[in-house]
Amino acid sequence: MMGTGRIEREILVEAPVDVVWEVITASEHLGHWFKDDAQIELRVDGRGRAGPFTLRVVAVEAPHRFAFRWVRRTGVEPDEDNSTLVEMRLTAENGGTRLRMVETGIADLPWPEAERAKYEDEYRLGWERTFERLEAYLARLDLGSRP
Repeated sequence: MMGTGRIEREILVEAPVDVVWEVITASEHLGHWFKDDAQIELRVDGRGRAGPFTLRVVAVEAPHRFAFRWVRRTGVEPDEDNSTLVEMRLTAENGGTRLRMVETGIADLPWPEAERAKYEDEYRLGWERTFERLEAYLARLDLGSRP
């Protein structure tokens, strides 16, 4: 049985927008909360990876919107027909930052229905855990030493 075809996650963190932006877009931070070996070229059409999977940056609107496409297939370049779109939006709120992530396109993946449903279930839980790691990492940063 198919789910919604999208995954949404939202958190409010006690860190300024520019700090959260840096943490979610800079390769030196990604390994602390996303994937150990995650890397990214922060530009439209920039390439990156998360574990064995390739990603492609589709939007960089610092410091409020970041989006990329990725596909759970080793050695496959993500494009509009074979991948999901992950979009992150950051807004200042009460001295902190609201980070909203939406992953769409799951229902359109060219995979059997059971595999799409499994992906959605696994990645819904995966994003929950990823955001828990992100919150913990942001809490450990020494924000007092920032200009």
